[in-house]
Amino acid sequence: MMSLRFHFYILVLYICIIIPTQCLGNICLPKEHIALFIFGDSIVDAGNNNYINTTTDLQANFWPYGETVFKYSTGRVSDGRIIPDFIAEYAKLQLIPPYLHPGYERYIDGANFASIGAGALDETRQGLVISLNAQLNYFNNLETLLRQELGEKKAKVLLDRAVYFFSIGSNDFFVTINSNTSLLQSYSKEEYVNLVIGNLTNVIKEIYKKGGRKFVFLGLGPWGCSPLFKALVKPGNTGACLEELTTLVKLHNKALSEVLPKLESELKGLKYSTADFYTFLSERINNPSKYGFTEGKIACCGTGPYRGTPSCGGKRSVKEYELCENVNDYVYFDSGHPSEKAYQQFAELIWSGTPNVSGPYNLKTLFEH
Repeated sequence: MMSLRFHFYILVLYICIIIPTQCLGNICLPKEHIALFIFGDSIVDAGNNNYINTTTDLQANFWPYGETVFKYSTGRVSDGRIIPDFIAEYAKLQLIPPYLHPGYERYIDGANFASIGAGALDETRQGLVISLNAQLNYFNNLETLLRQELGEKKAKVLLDRAVYFFSIGSNDFFVTINSNTSLLQSYSKEEYVNLVIGNLTNVIKEIYKKGGRKFVFLGLGPWGCSPLFKALVKPGNTGACLEELTTLVKLHNKALSEVLPKLESELKGLKYSTADFYTFLSERINNPSKYGFTEGKIACCGTGPYRGTPSCGGKRSVKEYELCENVNDYVYFDSGHPSEKAYQQFAELIWSGTPNVSGPYNLKTLFEH
């Protein structure tokens, strides 16, 4: 009877000879493999801000962040996993760590360049975050590495087949709400939104030049109705959302929905998906029980009205905070970020949802074609 070791060697030989592969160092993957590159802000940052010189206001590398799944804080602004983690799982990729993680070298799976607090504009929290343009620079560095390690032909195949995932724009508008020196003072709301969309468009075009053809965009959520911004509404207007922010978010989502079809017609072979975060989150804020939650308006972790003061973990300017007993009851984990349970529900819709939620293509379609 042949030994198990012999069978193992035969299997390895079969994989290496029969199944076409591409390799980066000691890592070899099937030719059909599709990478995932992630750009954006705290909704999708897996922990890049752990490795830059910034403030604790723009970090989540302390308890109770990460308590649900990881059992330690990874830098994700969540009690557990975030949207890209679920997408990687559905796409049969390994969990994609932050690009700046010193031990991460499996770039053949893709990379996560996102940064808590980042915006599409360089001026948004300048010097404290990895701006979208800086994230593009990291991608360009990685693209050079891939071409060196894989060779021009295989790197081109990987970059052409990859999916490029974006969640960006919210912080450009958050800063305008809280700053007396914001760019918004020099522009109308529409002009300012066009600046944000214009910079995002430039980045898309640069990635397209490198081979990128499949793009996914998260629309902005109803952040004016998040615990963070509801807590800023003037006393006496109980329960109201911050309308100034809501207006900017809606303008952004409308402008994004108009520019993407134009890019599709202008850039041959480009395919895109936009995910309606606004409707998704609004439904769960207003009708939590319909989706398996008990609380849609109050955060699990924080203090003050709606637990909207961003004090979760006690490491920021406000040290006092409360932590709920069961985070799965809550749509929001902290004052401005959904819980893992909410993220998972959204990730499922992004992956396989109908065009009114995630269209014109859902993410599964982009990975399969």
